[in-house]
Amino acid sequence: MGAPMKEANRLTDDALLVLFANGDPDAAGALTDRLMPRAFGVALRVLGNRAEAEDITQEAMMRLWRMAPNWQSGQAQVSTWVYRVVMNLCIDLKRRQRGGFLDLDAVPEPEDDAKSAVDQLQENARFDALQAALMQLPPRQRQAVVLRHLEDLSNPEIAAIMEIGVEAVESLTARGKRALAKGLQSRRAELGYADG
Repeated sequence: MGAPMKEANRLTDDALLVLFANGDPDAAGALTDRLMPRAFGVALRVLGNRAEAEDITQEAMMRLWRMAPNWQSGQAQVSTWVYRVVMNLCIDLKRRQRGGFLDLDAVPEPEDDAKSAVDQLQENARFDALQAALMQLPPRQRQAVVLRHLEDLSNPEIAAIMEIGVEAVESLTARGKRALAKGLQSRRAELGYADG
């Protein structure tokens, strides 16, 4: 009854959400495969905690499924809506945790069998350094930097997600990028980056 997977892969997020709302389980699977990894990546970078990022991602997807019957095509992109929900959930979680801290050492790295142990250690050190530097940024700067430079979204998309103007996005990402560069400058040699 559902759309064959090849056909589902050619459909837009919007079309898949409408199909899901009409009872097509294959559409839900295809849309989940598309949206969940990037939503998780955003949550992980913003929060710095894998378990919390998984919870946020699952909650965002549950909200998407609940609102699917009321989705109005053309009003917003499905992916933009999901990013906005992820960001709002991250902000809410941080507000509830006010005064707490996240232990970056508790975030396990995904295993990658294709890399040598030395390469994996170097990559882990770079990830940890970037994550630590990201966590030093003010929350709005961190959100903008993650969405722009790690998730590769356009400034207008980020503006829609964060509900601010494009100029504000540009300012937040520029300041965040400068702060990251300054924070990581002293570690370039340690992290295996040649000066140049």
